[in-house]
Amino acid sequence: MTPTRDARTPLLIVGHGTRSAAGVAQFAALVERIRHRDAVADVEGGFIELSRPPLTDAVGALVDRGHRRLVALPLVLAAAGHGKGDIPAALAREKQRFPGFGYAYGRPLGPHPLLHDALAQRIDAVLAGADRAGTWVALIGRGSTDPDANAEVAKVARLLWEGRGYAGVEPGFVSLAEPSVPAVLDRLRRLGARRIVVAPYFLFAGVLPDRIVAQTAGFAAAYPDLDVRVADLIGDCDALADLVLQRHAEALRGDIRMNCDTCAYRVALPGFVDKVGRPQTPHDHPDDPVGGHHGHGPDHDHHGHQHGHGHQHDHGHQHGHGPDHQHGHGPGDGHGHGQDGRGRHRVGGLRPGQVAIVGGGPGPDDLITVRGRALLDAADVVVADRLAPRGLLAGLHPGVLVVDAAKVPRGPSMGQDAINDALVAHARAGRRVVRLKGGDPYVFGRGHEEVQACAAAGVETVVVPGVSSAVAAPALAGVPVTHRGVAHDVTVVSGHLPPGDPGSLVDWTALGRARGTLVLLMAVDTISKIAAVLVEHGRAPDTPALVVQDAGHPTQRTLTSRLDELGALAVRADIRPPAVFVVGPVVALG
Repeated sequence: MTPTRDARTPLLIVGHGTRSAAGVAQFAALVERIRHRDAVADVEGGFIELSRPPLTDAVGALVDRGHRRLVALPLVLAAAGHGKGDIPAALAREKQRFPGFGYAYGRPLGPHPLLHDALAQRIDAVLAGADRAGTWVALIGRGSTDPDANAEVAKVARLLWEGRGYAGVEPGFVSLAEPSVPAVLDRLRRLGARRIVVAPYFLFAGVLPDRIVAQTAGFAAAYPDLDVRVADLIGDCDALADLVLQRHAEALRGDIRMNCDTCAYRVALPGFVDKVGRPQTPHDHPDDPVGGHHGHGPDHDHHGHQHGHGHQHDHGHQHGHGPDHQHGHGPGDGHGHGQDGRGRHRVGGLRPGQVAIVGGGPGPDDLITVRGRALLDAADVVVADRLAPRGLLAGLHPGVLVVDAAKVPRGPSMGQDAINDALVAHARAGRRVVRLKGGDPYVFGRGHEEVQACAAAGVETVVVPGVSSAVAAPALAGVPVTHRGVAHDVTVVSGHLPPGDPGSLVDWTALGRARGTLVLLMAVDTISKIAAVLVEHGRAPDTPALVVQDAGHPTQRTLTSRLDELGALAVRADIRPPAVFVVGPVVALG
């Protein structure tokens, strides 16, 4: 957009979006505050994802009121993926939707003295008269895979310290970057701090500010001798409205002053050389629904769009139109396999304070999913079952804590409540936690119980399906569980309780009448009674049957028999867990 002298050009305020109703309300209050200033001709606010109103509605409202030129301001504290890629891409689509529509793009809000003063006021408020000289401050930013954005937080920490009299100000991050909240608090403790104020460098309420509070509370509980407090967010206030209007005026003058000298999407920085010139792709962020899509409205097409449309500032500086300056998220952001600050692979969806419930597959190390392996590589703590792939544990990075959940049949095991408590405790300490299970976590794996326990404790989870032994064991023995003209259905049953047990939920009578494939897990101790009941209720005694022990391992054993002889075979062959039994005509195909 060509620079204009009309200082009242309408303002479009663009937020990222949040699942927090309080955060949405604070954003709306700021928009209303600026609207009441009557400093510009018109004001609308919208989000690129997660919240309403979407950006497309906000632009549509301005266009409906006759506006074709406006200032679009990203309501972000630092220029990272949203400011550099997502918002410009969404605005580019609006230009296609409304011919003749144009905009000047403002720069991020921080660093700025107005924000630093607001942070100091929030810190002083929680100090309630306690002196600054004895106070250490942990300034906690969002965290990004863009090093330039993280450097901005460190710069704000230094500027907040200079001349204000605090004992010190240390930067930290709640997601995607180090040091984490627990790490920076522990650093201050080791530096001798007795009073610490955690200052969230956030505008509004949301999932991440809540996580900062929870992780701070966990740290404070572990060190009751320390005075640890949490300051309020910047929030809707006059200082923030003043700054928004300053950025509006800058955009109209073409005075954007974007920092490109340390932008990882423009110049090669150590550890980030794979970002330069890469096309931008959709990416996950900490406020996104866990393990799912972003939930974009029509203004944000999640399925394969590229953020390469970009925007052009008034002074001719272009973002995203070619390899000379392409902002966005290449490998190492979101779904990519970049590296975190410790040189380990990281994927979107496993962040400090989060638990991944990962299905490890039927046993062999190389039958875990690609996503499951990547999350395992990113873990700080792994809570593993006996049937989880043991070779994967041996290959973990040094320093990863492995918690053995055992689960040995008829032997020692870690109670489910203790497992749940361990997952929650490590997540609350800010660690990346993987619960590694055999097979698929939702197939007789109690995975959903662990998800529920984490949810009740306010801990986010990611679920990674695994290859279930219910289909893998027969396949590794050469037997399909379904086959055209032979079996059109397959039933997977837990045999840990025998027929007749009052706790059993299985309709054994119906299974006796069925004709399809029956797969029995955890049935080594009950297979004789199960086979007899199946024959009693209609299964032919000579129905082909199969048992596979240690599927996929060098010790795999595969034995076949008739259904009425299956129990005797298991005893005679000394079958031991893990073993899978298959009953049905498909066994004959092997």
